[in-house]
Amino acid sequence: MNEQWKQKIESMVKSNDIVAFIRGTREAPRCGFTAKVVRVLGELNHPYVTEDMDSDPELWQTLRELNNWRTSPQIYVKGEFVGGCDIVVEMFKNGELQTMLTK
Repeated sequence: MNEQWKQKIESMVKSNDIVAFIRGTREAPRCGFTAKVVRVLGELNHPYVTEDMDSDPELWQTLRELNNWRTSPQIYVKGEFVGGCDIVVEMFKNGELQTMLTK
């Protein structure tokens, strides 16, 4: 595990309510799952930050090891890893994501 990326991930997660590690950017997602997550997070009207998982293979590997999660994107809410696209979309639909943000 890359310690530099681990520290950066931990810092980002502590400093922001929502952190989405995605493929590409908000403006130019590189996969359909990223596009869905960006749409859902945009609907929340809550600030969030993103990091391009494809920017560095070490970032991708560090996230895989930290979360034991092999797919992208990977989303954190209020310091907690919540999962990927399908989980975040479902949490949004049932209101759980909005509830997490108000705590």
